[in-house]
Amino acid sequence: MPRPVPRDQATALRLKWDGEPRRPQPDEHLWPASAWEDCRAAGVFRWVVPPEAGGDGQPADQLLDGCIELARADLTVAFILSQYQAACHRLAAGHPGPRRYLPQLASGEGFTTVGLSHLTTSRQYSTQPAVLAEPTARGYRLTGSIPWVTGGRRATVLILGATLGDGWQFLAAVPAGRPGLSVAASMSLLALNGSETGPVELDGVEISEEEIIAGPQPQVLQTGGTAGTGSLTTTALALGHALACVDQLRKEASLRPALLDFVGTFETDVDSLRHTVLQASRGLAGPEDTAESLRARATSLALNASQAVMTASKGAGFVTGHPASRLAREALFFLVWSCPQAVATQLLRGFSQCEE
Repeated sequence: MPRPVPRDQATALRLKWDGEPRRPQPDEHLWPASAWEDCRAAGVFRWVVPPEAGGDGQPADQLLDGCIELARADLTVAFILSQYQAACHRLAAGHPGPRRYLPQLASGEGFTTVGLSHLTTSRQYSTQPAVLAEPTARGYRLTGSIPWVTGGRRATVLILGATLGDGWQFLAAVPAGRPGLSVAASMSLLALNGSETGPVELDGVEISEEEIIAGPQPQVLQTGGTAGTGSLTTTALALGHALACVDQLRKEASLRPALLDFVGTFETDVDSLRHTVLQASRGLAGPEDTAESLRARATSLALNASQAVMTASKGAGFVTGHPASRLAREALFFLVWSCPQAVATQLLRGFSQCEE
């Protein structure tokens, strides 16, 4: 039986959600339960899970193309999915024991997410590791706080990172409900509050050697495929958000045809960058098309498209609840989420027009 095409599945979901005029507008502060169930029923959770574990094992380019379309439909849902996919990537690429979770994740009977930002872009200037691991007779004891975890309260297993006293790191699959593990209240964010993103606290959490996914080793996130910081997944979400802005701009153009030229220009830019990103995922990128440069370009495109929607919407777009308001706030997400210093520097140069 041929594998389904993620882009087709995501497009079908987008058309379904757009085609329900009586469907109430989802509250962006609430977990998107209905849309998440639609994703489960459509088989979206199987995209990233290997076939031997009950998934579809989609190749990287197909996976990214599906994420672009899903972000076009609903950025909150796509963001949650990206954290689920990052966790599944790590499970599939890691040691055999924790892979036992993959079948229930593929079926939607469980949910997983990652708590890894403290190993890369968050709290890197502190002299004390955010999560300290101390060896025990059976494995390790974890103590600390992970600042950015999406959907932690929904997870059946969390993929967490920790640092030993010598600086080496490891990843572990920790079941929810483990004594000492608590999910704090979600933070109040500028956008994407429905993702329920917030801290996870670890107070002497005991884990066994069998729960280790990767490591201990230096810079453990540099192993295990494309799931790390600066990967193309967040770039794909930014492209999808740019497409959502173009869709809204087209709606404005239906009332003011003079806007159609701008719609066409944005569509051309998104299509071109989408092609380049998918080529990069196939290993066919040009020397200038690094993960960092593609992320910076996609972020700039999402920001510019959202500002175009706000400008076209005039004062109405500045009112809370208008699509332009939400799109503008959501675009700012890409400035701060999983944004390596190399990407931030490129963006700052663009904002300031500083050449050096």
